[in-house]
Amino acid sequence: MRIIFAGTPPFAAAALNALADAGHEIVLVLTQPDRPAGRGMKLTPSAVKQAALARGLAVSQPASLKTQEAQAELREANADVMVVAAYGLILPQAVLDLPRLGCLNIHASLLPRWRGAAPIQRAILAGDTETGITIMQMDAGLDTGAMLSKVALPIGDADTAASLHDALAVAGADAIVAALAHLADLAPVAQNDTLATYAAKLSKEEAQLDWRQPAAALARAVRAYCPVPGAWTLLDGAPLKIWAARAVDGAGEAGEILRADGDQLVVACGAGALALLELQPAGSKRMTAQAFLAGRPCAPGTHLGR
Repeated sequence: MRIIFAGTPPFAAAALNALADAGHEIVLVLTQPDRPAGRGMKLTPSAVKQAALARGLAVSQPASLKTQEAQAELREANADVMVVAAYGLILPQAVLDLPRLGCLNIHASLLPRWRGAAPIQRAILAGDTETGITIMQMDAGLDTGAMLSKVALPIGDADTAASLHDALAVAGADAIVAALAHLADLAPVAQNDTLATYAAKLSKEEAQLDWRQPAAALARAVRAYCPVPGAWTLLDGAPLKIWAARAVDGAGEAGEILRADGDQLVVACGAGALALLELQPAGSKRMTAQAFLAGRPCAPGTHLGR
């Protein structure tokens, strides 16, 4: 099958590689323009661009798909289908109408739950016990198209956004290959809009822990914001990232350090307490609570978040 593939991050690169390995003809790869990254802010190609170039595939990086030039390039590709995964650009109706078999999206949730930009993180934050992959027909709405197939995955108590992303990337790659192999037999199912939830884009500000929240909710937040943007709090006015934590028993004023000795750094929450397991002070590396306390003693009664 002749495919135009559109995607940007590693989640999408996994699907691109799977489609190529399955023998499909990838006639054009669309991805976001190179972005500054790393300490030197050097222009860096996306994971999808790197995967495409490694396979000798044609790559295009338009800033928009609304221009006549961009649409002409897609038209000339003469694709049977367009596969989209975390691309980052809106597909206008003129583009949606180009491929003979339409445009299919690989979405990292069980639609209609968690439409939008951050479905993996929002599922963890909400305490969902499962998520998955939905292959859907794209329309002009935000993840509103008819569903062709679904694959469910459990969310484990220790899953972070990073670990769940990796599992979903593999599941998404397998799901799109299977969907294209049986496309003629898949019956589109309309989404129930009344069950839809919105997965808003993440911000650094929301990743600041509110110690008035229950410990269980804060433990989920630490997992959901790992690795980006990273859960954080304040200690003596300086930011302190928290990479791993778990809910434990304990009571005190919200944000109060209850225990700070050996490998124990326990903070009171609105309900229960949070044991901080892995931290990163500003300007330093990630470290265990024990290593942190060895270099920065914290007296019980000290408050985080200030």
